[in-house]
Amino acid sequence: MADAAGAGMGTERIAVLSDVHGNVTAFRAVLADIEARGITTVLNLGDVVGKGPRGSQCVAISREACAVTVRGNWDDFLPRPDPNRDTAMAWWHAELTAADREWLLALPLVHHLELSGRRIRLVHASAASLYTKVFFHHTPEEFAAMFATTELTGAGAAPDVVGYGDVHDAYVETFRGRTLFNAGSVGNPLDETTASYVVLEGVPGGTRADTFGMAFVRVPYDIEAEIVVATELGMPALTEYASELRTAVYRGRGEDQS
Repeated sequence: MADAAGAGMGTERIAVLSDVHGNVTAFRAVLADIEARGITTVLNLGDVVGKGPRGSQCVAISREACAVTVRGNWDDFLPRPDPNRDTAMAWWHAELTAADREWLLALPLVHHLELSGRRIRLVHASAASLYTKVFFHHTPEEFAAMFATTELTGAGAAPDVVGYGDVHDAYVETFRGRTLFNAGSVGNPLDETTASYVVLEGVPGGTRADTFGMAFVRVPYDIEAEIVVATELGMPALTEYASELRTAVYRGRGEDQS
């Protein structure tokens, strides 16, 4: 999908989604909702693959539908050779093609844009690394670290807004002029059972005198149909996957994980 003007003169609307995790049913439902709203720019914050049954197809969809896809932790470790994988990890790895693996490992770690005078940083997990988690319940120090300049983020002006995924828990927090938001998860939400994404709205190249908006969207999808696909494909870890989709509880234990 290409960039286009959005809700009003000079404004643009951008959809930000994350953590599809091989769930084609949820991915298609979210993209259909985005299209119905007339939004033509989609940014993906990573973890396209793993956990769900159709990682390779989600790679193909992301390559077609998303203007940018940022590399997630699953996109980083799953394509790499590892003789010590358990059965489920080996299955998800084998389900990807060689071209899928090459594409995933070449994805950028960060994406920057500006809307209405705000510099926006988009990463998968944190400014520190793909593997550093920042949960909804975080410390002031963890909040500040999301806005830091690091090797992952590269040099440049400090961001006013940071968006990320990874923890499958949608929220927004503003403190002293800086806004941190989590887009939640499309394919494996752990806050409620509906898929989540965020719409950003502002003026590209604009100033603080222009309006800026952020909206969270929840999209119901056919969970049982997705579980049927995983069952028919013989995906390992099916019981845990089905439980998470139906309850939005990590492995039935209620722990913050992704």
